[in-house]
Amino acid sequence: MAMEYTEQVLDHFMNPRNVGEIEDASGVGTVGNAKCGDIMKMYIKVENDVIVDVKFKTFGCGAAIATSSRATEMVKGLTLDEALKITNKAVADSLGGLPPVKMHCSVLAEEALHAAIQDYKDKLERGENPDAGEEIKYV
Repeated sequence: MAMEYTEQVLDHFMNPRNVGEIEDASGVGTVGNAKCGDIMKMYIKVENDVIVDVKFKTFGCGAAIATSSRATEMVKGLTLDEALKITNKAVADSLGGLPPVKMHCSVLAEEALHAAIQDYKDKLERGENPDAGEEIKYV
């Protein structure tokens, strides 16, 4: 039995947005595993607590690519707190839904975003400047 995908899912699969990586990313999150076949890596660039750029690389099925693509569109321009409120259900709903067996793809998109934001916050806690790629020197 073939799975039914919405036009939005097919569009984001065939024409993914924000593919690539950010060399000087403020935060990077990687989720998934090679055994299940879906791996997502999300890069965020943060300025003044706002996600000003976001890119992704996904190895996986069409739904994984589509949810990664859509999630990046949804968070660009949001504050970190606003971005953390984006749920896997919101990602799936914005694509017109996903087959139940593919909902885990939207979970990976949410988790990759959250992991990238956590990476950014961890860098700040360590006294690093995630926007410059070097440590902050206190005199």
